[in-house]
Amino acid sequence: MAKLYFRYGAMGSSKSANAIMVQYNYHERGQKALLVKPGIDQRDGAKIVGSRCGLSAPCILMEELDCINYREYNCIVVDEAQFLTKAQVQRLVEIVDDDGIPVVCYGLRADFRGELFEGSQWLLAWADTIEEVKTVCWCGKKAIWNARISDGRVLKEGEQIVLGGNESYTALCRKHWREGNLGPQKGQ
Repeated sequence: MAKLYFRYGAMGSSKSANAIMVQYNYHERGQKALLVKPGIDQRDGAKIVGSRCGLSAPCILMEELDCINYREYNCIVVDEAQFLTKAQVQRLVEIVDDDGIPVVCYGLRADFRGELFEGSQWLLAWADTIEEVKTVCWCGKKAIWNARISDGRVLKEGEQIVLGGNESYTALCRKHWREGNLGPQKGQ
């Protein structure tokens, strides 16, 4: 039976690398997995999923999913799923339930303020399986906050979506996010 999976984690928890590896594992077993991301994410190129560790793979945009024959795939893997809309998550639910194709989504649970993204909210509500991909704060505790940083400071206000990588975000434990403490390597 096909399922909708939501695998979430803080920035730097290897979500994109895991998405690429799931696609590779299907390929290695003679099956096809379609890698997808929302069109808003252009950081690695319009149709590339890239990870901080250097892995990358071609993908299609979520907005193109219904323009191709996705039914020829054994699995659909979605990266940056926090940027999905409610309607796009609903479409993934239909693919799982009506077409019997498993869908594995990777994304952030919450933004830099601790508020849910639209895609994450609906994946948390509708996914069959929810799993955390863990990473650690500079102090060694579990990191659950995606701290937006600027000029050596943790920002707590601003627009929800500002695309960026290590120069703009870091994963922190709740305590260090609350304190705005970036640790010894990041200016405090």
